[in-house]
Amino acid sequence: MVITLTGANNLLLKRELDKLVAGFVQQYDELALERLDGEDAVFDQLHASVQSLPFLSAKKMVILSRPGAQKAFAENIEHLLADVAETNEVIIVEPKLDKRLSYYKTLKKKTDFREFAELDGHGLATWATGYTKEQGGGLTAADARLLVDRVGLNQQSLQHELDKLLSYDPHITRATIELLTDRTPQSTIFELLDAAFNGNTARAMALYREQRALKVEPQAIIAMLAWQLHALVLVKAGAHMPAETIAREAKLNPFVVRKTQALAHALTPEHCKRLVRDLLRLDQQLKTTAIDADEALQLYLLKLTNS
Repeated sequence: MVITLTGANNLLLKRELDKLVAGFVQQYDELALERLDGEDAVFDQLHASVQSLPFLSAKKMVILSRPGAQKAFAENIEHLLADVAETNEVIIVEPKLDKRLSYYKTLKKKTDFREFAELDGHGLATWATGYTKEQGGGLTAADARLLVDRVGLNQQSLQHELDKLLSYDPHITRATIELLTDRTPQSTIFELLDAAFNGNTARAMALYREQRALKVEPQAIIAMLAWQLHALVLVKAGAHMPAETIAREAKLNPFVVRKTQALAHALTPEHCKRLVRDLLRLDQQLKTTAIDADEALQLYLLKLTNS
């Protein structure tokens, strides 16, 4: 049997791998487990490992981590799969696969292909409430959404934050979330834009000062603003389409699209163009002239709140 584990969700991928390994070791012992890294092992080693019979065990498990890094492995994948001994269980771990290549197509067609995609914001919030319950704690759906908004869309980071909150108090509340977690820069930039577009100058400037206090440089804030405006323009252009369609066509996270739709609804296409043009001009000025970056960026934000 050959299993392929792939996808950008490192947390779920690792959990599946650990589960498979634990089940095998429990039955056949750790001595029957072999691990090879495609970054180090050459094709002949990888090939030999899946062909060779187990020693003092009825079965052997071979874990090949990123074997596609070896060009010969990817080019000879069909031949290698055909040579896997019947006594062997092979797990191919390839977090990133190019779907255009025959290597991907062969793995998908001829192995037990398990793909672990990143969850969107709604999925992460649902997962967070379930995970908290599994650990004997409590977390409401509203507070789960707040936590995702603050810490971002990386599931591994989200679990780390949940573990921290659970160790402080199993009953996770808005108060403990705000006390013990930090906003990710990207989440704060969205809040900053939201405050600016709603004319809340005090809130927008407070969020900007918060970012600077965290040592986030003006150029980094401009880069995040550019990313958020990029998403805003794409969502505005697809205003007639469902969020899922926009996300698929624009290669954006559906959660990001749904959050951005509220901002885009209040803006005209001309307004969106002006925002991008003004930010581009500011970026060019900072790179070509001796102006105070903080003052220039705060002036840009003030214009947003008054536009």
